[in-house]
Amino acid sequence: MGSPKGFLLVLIKPSHYDDDGYVIQWIRSAIPSNTLAVLNGLALDCAERKVLGDDVPITIDLYDETNTVIPVASIIRKMKRYASGMVGFVGVQTNQFPRAVDLADDFLKADIPVVIGGFHVSGCLAMLPKLPQDIQAAGEKGISLFAGEAEGHFDEVLRDAHIGTLKPIYNFLNEGRSMEGTPAPFLPVQVVQNTFRRLSSFDAGRGCPFQCSFCTIINVQGRTSRYRSADDIERIIRANLQQGVGRFFITDDDFARNRNWEAILDRCIELREQEGLVISFTAQVDVGAYKIPRFVEKCARAGCNNIFIGLESLNPDSLAGAKKRQNKIWQYRTMLQVWKDHGCTTVAGYILGFPTDTPDSIARDIEIIKNELPLDGLEFFCLTPLPGSEDHRTHVERDAWSEPDMNKYDLEHVTMDHPLMSKEEWQRVYRNAWKQYYTDEHVERVLRRAAVKDQDIYKVMFLLLCLGGSIALEGIHPLEAGMFRRKVRTMRRPTLPRESPVIFYPRRVWEIASLSVRWPLLVWKFFRILRRVQAQPQQTLETDLAMVPVEEQKDEDLTLLRIYRNGVPVNSTAGQMAATVHR
Repeated sequence: MGSPKGFLLVLIKPSHYDDDGYVIQWIRSAIPSNTLAVLNGLALDCAERKVLGDDVPITIDLYDETNTVIPVASIIRKMKRYASGMVGFVGVQTNQFPRAVDLADDFLKADIPVVIGGFHVSGCLAMLPKLPQDIQAAGEKGISLFAGEAEGHFDEVLRDAHIGTLKPIYNFLNEGRSMEGTPAPFLPVQVVQNTFRRLSSFDAGRGCPFQCSFCTIINVQGRTSRYRSADDIERIIRANLQQGVGRFFITDDDFARNRNWEAILDRCIELREQEGLVISFTAQVDVGAYKIPRFVEKCARAGCNNIFIGLESLNPDSLAGAKKRQNKIWQYRTMLQVWKDHGCTTVAGYILGFPTDTPDSIARDIEIIKNELPLDGLEFFCLTPLPGSEDHRTHVERDAWSEPDMNKYDLEHVTMDHPLMSKEEWQRVYRNAWKQYYTDEHVERVLRRAAVKDQDIYKVMFLLLCLGGSIALEGIHPLEAGMFRRKVRTMRRPTLPRESPVIFYPRRVWEIASLSVRWPLLVWKFFRILRRVQAQPQQTLETDLAMVPVEEQKDEDLTLLRIYRNGVPVNSTAGQMAATVHR
């Protein structure tokens, strides 16, 4: 056997731990990692250009821990067969940072260089005067930290790793580089097939013009629209179609504010309507996107028929306090009706825990949404001071209490104090919100609305099943859910004891057996509702306020507009407390 030659680059997207300390992992996960796709595209470009020299080939291994057990020992053995190499943890969010550091320990012990990048590192460097303790500790272990975007800088990192001179910190924030012509994000089919529905992703642009105080993206990617060209997007789509992948998640924080949206959609329309290519997209947009001329129509024609919208709250006071002034509650019904009229499925994000929220006001507002907004799915999140956001910086400056365990910053756990709710009460409100929205009665109502508008009723049913069932049966947010949970006894958080096989395996068998019964029962129940709707699709819709055309609806008929006047809810505890809280 000859001397080792070449460079091994291992890119890992880490998961995070559940409340019992086990890694959240599935046979197939819900969504792909776009950062993994971006870094793989850059790495492939570096390998093609031979950035380490003509005699140093670059081998790239990709792992997404949300659907793959990381073979740490195998990676270490393989690394020894190469002259040099490194392990890069990519797209690491705050809740994933502890897991990334734990995995990094094993590689550091084997003298393998490790780099961690992603929104946690980038956000903290962008917004805080000094590094928080967890990032400092990672640096002291010998982990190199990467902040900002890798385009234009990945060559430097690889060269430094190759000659053993990785810097402690690479800080490339606030550069605002153009995205046109840069290497395209790409995931090989072996990685994509581990996601539900073989879904891949790409970022058509970066940056968001708005100023939401809870958002990290505007402080890491900036507020100026940067975008890929229509030619770039076509190349991404064709490369994926060659490997049998035609579904994509456009990861722009707000695709509607991508200044190149029309050229991109026009190209996708051309691919679909002139060439007959089977492609579809999921995209995130803001509430006001429906007012952009031609935007909704072209989204539907381009196959962009799954829309995620940051609804966030019904309370104008809460929206203004979070600097989300672009959300106008009186536009919500109009906006959702427009998307539904074009056959698009809508899912909205809704934040619980704004300063004036109470259990009663949250429960009341969820009922308003159910009765008066023609929304398909609703995902709930706890208001969280994510590192990299203005909210987090304000908390640090005020020296206010925040949850010290970064693993809990997953938008499902309460991580800060609230003026009107205890921690336990807030956490209970979060769980109850899911139960309140995904009732049998409301599932039937949503399916009836879909049937009337000729939406794919099976698709809508499947969406509701996944959203409601993930929390109810798995206890995990839909964005972190997947198909068949993996749970490995030895993959437990180091701060917790490893359980005895006598305890772990019988409990795990019971969990699998229980879910093997509960999931089919839930599917059966949803199909019964579906059949009922198909038999009588118009039943009760004459009294469904959400489906009455806006121009025919009087404002006084809507609880939404009767309750909220001048930004303050009338006759509610939350409204009475608003002035005090904001003083």
